[in-house]
Amino acid sequence: MQNTLVKNYSETKTNKKSFLQSKTNLCLYIEKRLNLIFSSEINRENSIFRKVKHSAIHKMALFLAGSITRSCSIGLAGETASGKSTIAFDIINTIESFADEYFIKNAITRINTDDYYYDRSDMVKKAGSFAEFAKHYDLDVPEALELELMKNHIKSLLFGDTVFLPEYDMSGTAVRRDNVKMAVPSKIIISEGLFTLTEKVVDAFDFKIYVDVSSNVQKERFYERAAQRNLGDSADEVYKNASDKAKTHIHPTAAMADIILSGESDRSSYREFINNILSLVKEIYFD
Repeated sequence: MQNTLVKNYSETKTNKKSFLQSKTNLCLYIEKRLNLIFSSEINRENSIFRKVKHSAIHKMALFLAGSITRSCSIGLAGETASGKSTIAFDIINTIESFADEYFIKNAITRINTDDYYYDRSDMVKKAGSFAEFAKHYDLDVPEALELELMKNHIKSLLFGDTVFLPEYDMSGTAVRRDNVKMAVPSKIIISEGLFTLTEKVVDAFDFKIYVDVSSNVQKERFYERAAQRNLGDSADEVYKNASDKAKTHIHPTAAMADIILSGESDRSSYREFINNILSLVKEIYFD
């Protein structure tokens, strides 16, 4: 049936117009096309995908067809230096470029999980430095973040409310300023972080993505970043703690994921895949 729908859709402009009037047919067509796009990437050498649930493709079709009319939310998680932030920014930049080209307002909003670390500036001052503070306070556990607040903010955006987000100072003060960044409801809400798929926040996301990376690549990236941040002799201790805590708090969240991405693919591959999805959007709504 789906092959017939695709054929009928493609035959003439008149058929295309009448076809689009049926949301059921449209959803079936979009899902068929999405399956082809995903299959092509999955079967490619050095694919960006390590796992894709069919239910995620079906849900994506529902959103793209307008069968689900609210905004959608995407959560990306993974270990430190897995590549999740880079992937998130590539997704955001690619979608924003498309939105600019077709004059789409409020296409995507980013929620930075790190901004929800609790303010511990008083403890840093008492310890004398962030390094001394970090010796006695574990930042590599979900309890270090106010994930319930993050979940509330995401839910508010999904239901059309403007919210004011916190901002955490990553320079070593452990200061969090609340209600400083305005976020407006957008078609897509995306968040990435170590604990984005943990228990207190995971059910805020329609699409749950885990970024997987080999230990060798992850370690190499970590130490490159440690050198840039002047961690010096403390890098080994920080890496060991992060790795140990990841086994307890991050690795298990992969089981919650609809999609598992390789954190080692070339950046152009992620952008190319998103552009393939956007080409389908262009065909349906702008051609």
